[in-house]
Amino acid sequence: MWVAAAQHCKQREYSNLPDATVYGGPKHQNPAKRVTLRHLASKYAKKEPISMLTAYDYPSAVHVDQAGIDICLVGDSVGMVVHGHDTTLPVTMDDMLLHCQAVARGARRPLLVGDLPFGSYEQSSAQAVENATRLLKEGKMDAVKLEGGYGSRVGAAKAIVEAGIAVMGHVGLTPQAISALGGFRPQGQTSSGAMTVLENALALQESGCFAIVLECLPSPVAAAVTSALSIPTIGIGAGPKCSGQVLVYHDILGMMQHPHYAKVTPKFCKRYAHIGLTEKRQIPFLMNSNTKVYPQPLKRLQMH
Repeated sequence: MWVAAAQHCKQREYSNLPDATVYGGPKHQNPAKRVTLRHLASKYAKKEPISMLTAYDYPSAVHVDQAGIDICLVGDSVGMVVHGHDTTLPVTMDDMLLHCQAVARGARRPLLVGDLPFGSYEQSSAQAVENATRLLKEGKMDAVKLEGGYGSRVGAAKAIVEAGIAVMGHVGLTPQAISALGGFRPQGQTSSGAMTVLENALALQESGCFAIVLECLPSPVAAAVTSALSIPTIGIGAGPKCSGQVLVYHDILGMMQHPHYAKVTPKFCKRYAHIGLTEKRQIPFLMNSNTKVYPQPLKRLQMH
């Protein structure tokens, strides 16, 4: 008995964390089941495709988690597909924090990346670091994403990385810059445009980004950028030669597939479901409600 007790005490002297982990809370105590930057680097080195999908709330986060997706992006696209804005520009830090917190509760496996919304990082490096820190401390994200590979955007990315926060870049069609771009238009379709995209991507890599999103680019341009970089590229409307692919949760499920929203879903997006057409299934509920067929006795609370 004394021997068993002594062995038990001896075991308690040591941490139960895995060998590769020094310390950490429940989220980090089983890194084999968590996607980290090391996992992504390993997949990239092996030329294994990297998957990324957006989520904006607890249910969608659970779906992304259970699907085995590598990266879960809480994108500022939430402003368009959830809040009904025409662009991502109205999205605020408070909006992002609310959605990030909900996603963090539902997605335990993928790397969690939160978008820095328009106006939250352009003014100064100090502003960028402050808001990136909030996405990690308050939003429970693992990394942040910012758009653009020029001027203050590169400086912001570098400052955030130097603050110890992982950064994902984003070049090509950058939705936060639609005022300057003249709308949601493909980029890199000319030789000068393609060179600009490449220069922006290289600048973000130099700033310390761990991956870069390539949006709405000709496939040869995206392939050339991917070949020129030593970090993963995640394509969206950029062809099959990127290191991985990302799409918007609502788009792939066909949630916006409705006559009123017919032009919302991007042309390059493949729909894997047609949830937007389920308004037809709401008609029987309306009829049952109007005729008081619903709720049936079995659906009603009874007195004891």
